[in-house]
Amino acid sequence: MTTVILLRHGRTTANTAGVLAGWTPGVQLDETGQGQVAAVAQRLAAVPLAAVVSSPLERCQQTAGAVLDAQRAAGRAIELQTEDRLGEARYGDWTGRPIKELAKEPLWKVVQQHPSAAVFPGDEGEGLAQTQARAVAAVREWNATLGPDAVWVACSHGDVIKAVLADAFGMHLDSFQRIVVDPASISVVTYTDTRPFVVRVNDTGGDVAALIPPKKRGRRKTSDAVVGGGAGSGAA
Repeated sequence: MTTVILLRHGRTTANTAGVLAGWTPGVQLDETGQGQVAAVAQRLAAVPLAAVVSSPLERCQQTAGAVLDAQRAAGRAIELQTEDRLGEARYGDWTGRPIKELAKEPLWKVVQQHPSAAVFPGDEGEGLAQTQARAVAAVREWNATLGPDAVWVACSHGDVIKAVLADAFGMHLDSFQRIVVDPASISVVTYTDTRPFVVRVNDTGGDVAALIPPKKRGRRKTSDAVVGGGAGSGAA
C-alpha cells in the first residue's frame, strides 16, 4: 500500500491580500506561513519519506524545501522532485484578481455549485475537471514509481488537493467544495490495488507516528476495509 501525504503550502501574501494567485510568479510565504511550514516539517521529520514531490510554484517549493531540510537533518538523503501536474489550477483571466470581485462573476456560482462544469476564461484557463484529472494521474504515477511500501509527500495547492481527495473518497467533483484544506495542513491517502483509503483530512497538528511504515516482516497486504472499524491504524 502506497501512502501519499498531501501537503498544502503555508499561508502566502496572496492569501492575506484576498487575491487569487494561481500561477502568478513570485508569490511567497508570509511570516505566518513560514512558521506553519517549519512546524509541519518538524512533525513529518519522524516519518521516513521515500520522496518529496512539489508543484513548481514558489510557495510550494518553499514548503517542500522545509520538509526536505527536516528529513536531511534526520539523516535521510532525498532530493526535491518537481511535478507540473501538481501545480495550481490554471485560473486564466481570473488570475491575480481579488476574490471579492470574482465572487460577483456568474462563473463563481458554477465553481461553487457545479465545479465539474467550470472552465476558467482566457487562453490559459482550464476546467476544474482537467485539474483533477492531471493531479490524480500524477499521484497514481508517482505511487507506481515509488512502490507499494512508500510513504511520500505531494506538496500542492488547496483546490488541487481537494480534487485528489474527492477522487479518493469516490465523490463527484461537484461535491469537492465540501472539503476544507487549510494552509500547511496534511491530508493522507493510502492506495491499495483496488481502492484508496482516506486516512486524514486537513490535519494541522495531529500526531504522525501512525504514518511511519511498519516493519515488513509479517505484514499482510490487503485492499479490504475493516468491518466494524477496527482498532485504529496505530494499533499493533
